[in-house]
Amino acid sequence: MPLSAPRRLLLALCWLPVTALADGSLSAEREQELETLLYQDCGSCHGMTLRGGLGPPLPRSRMNAYDRDGLAALILNGVAGTAMPGWAGLLTEEEARWLADHLQHDNPLDE
Repeated sequence: MPLSAPRRLLLALCWLPVTALADGSLSAEREQELETLLYQDCGSCHGMTLRGGLGPPLPRSRMNAYDRDGLAALILNGVAGTAMPGWAGLLTEEEARWLADHLQHDNPLDE
């Protein structure tokens, strides 16, 4: 039986080294892991190019409707009544803020 995306992510995160730096920022290695997570695991619902699927598309224009901390909270807590799970058990607040910042500024989908 294939593993669901959240279970695959949980399994992968269990094997990852702690990569936060002493100042609380994320290492380049962890940032790369988070970008992979975004396009593969989040992409399993939002589309591998973030153009939508089960979940809605995630263009910069839509992501910038939220402030960074609000978007990070959405990532951590999910959206009740939808298929969007909360990732708080798998991501730190700093990692969720990094993902939010990436979606708002480095997101290749700008529609």
